[in-house]
Amino acid sequence: MLSKDMLALGTRRSVIREIFEFGKKRAAEVGPENVFDFSIGNPSIPAPECVKKAILELLDKEDPCVLHGYTSAQGDPRARRAIADYVNKTHGVALSPDDIYMTCGAAASLIISLKAMCVPGDEFISFAPFFPEYKVFVEAVGGRFAVIPPDAPRFQISAEQLRRTVNEHTKAVIINSPNNPSGVIYSAETLKSLAAVLEEKAREYGHPIYLLADEPYRELVYDKNITVPYPMKFYKNTIVCYSYSKSLSLPGERIGYIAVSPEMEGSRDMYFAICGAGRALGYVCAPSMFQLAVAKCQGQTGDLEAYKANRDLLYDGLTKLGFECVHPDGAFYLFVKSPEADDEAFCEKAKKYDLLLVAGAGFGAPGYVRLAYCVKKSMIERSMPAFEKLIKEYR
Repeated sequence: MLSKDMLALGTRRSVIREIFEFGKKRAAEVGPENVFDFSIGNPSIPAPECVKKAILELLDKEDPCVLHGYTSAQGDPRARRAIADYVNKTHGVALSPDDIYMTCGAAASLIISLKAMCVPGDEFISFAPFFPEYKVFVEAVGGRFAVIPPDAPRFQISAEQLRRTVNEHTKAVIINSPNNPSGVIYSAETLKSLAAVLEEKAREYGHPIYLLADEPYRELVYDKNITVPYPMKFYKNTIVCYSYSKSLSLPGERIGYIAVSPEMEGSRDMYFAICGAGRALGYVCAPSMFQLAVAKCQGQTGDLEAYKANRDLLYDGLTKLGFECVHPDGAFYLFVKSPEADDEAFCEKAKKYDLLLVAGAGFGAPGYVRLAYCVKKSMIERSMPAFEKLIKEYR
């Protein structure tokens, strides 16, 4: 007999993937230039030149048996040193290489961290809107997933809602900033309030409550006066899950890391539990060449001006047509209020005009839809007449 849960996950793709596959089928029918697919967050700018340079240098100078061989289970020491040094210099923390665990991207970082923490009866809290796979990951390790409703229209974190939700079973709170799908960045004030509640509740229940920060979009910020506060600076019991998929446009290479705060209560045990979870899940030794490649590219990004131009074009265009949009300061998504209460029905109606949007219900925020603007600028320009026809149906 097979696992019914795993069979269900394998036979029923995520809503985002379903729309993406529908888009490919529709493009074959009417031509790709006539389909406006805003469904999936696949980077549309090339990796920065430093990636190519790093790979060629490694291929030229490294012993191929070392370059393509196993690293230490937790990652190559050179890569972990480079990452720790960069994070310390950038954010003013005190990570050592032994606080870093190299992973196969953000998904691996998250599920390894959850597996390291979870015991029967544990609950993990996140804030809507949230990345839908959080629920999948939490339940896969035996935890219970709890959601705090969206704090619309700001989409920050309500400290009072969190205080009412945390209970004796709460093991960790999961945050994502810049946020997928809203593009909102949690402010320093938000993180201070969050930390205060977690500290208060940890004292009340007599056990640590962890903060799991999912940060694949950290560098994707478009206005110079805006920064992304680093969670470890606000709360000592923090784990940061990072991926280079978005910053370096490397989603297919599956490379990222976990960083455990050295100030965490029982930090060494947490790190070793992460090592054990990686072993149990088969996630030891992330891709060796890309560990060394990203080590040489710390702090680099692709051309973020292209994403900024897309953001401004889409946001300005839709608001001019009468859509109500959340202004995204980061990531590469636009969260738009549905003109009708049923966001899924709105997305179906949009398909009439070959506009492929993702309903907010899947992110825990019904009444909104997500548009990924990591697409070609020309597609956004071509899509505007279709959006105009769509909004006219609601007037």
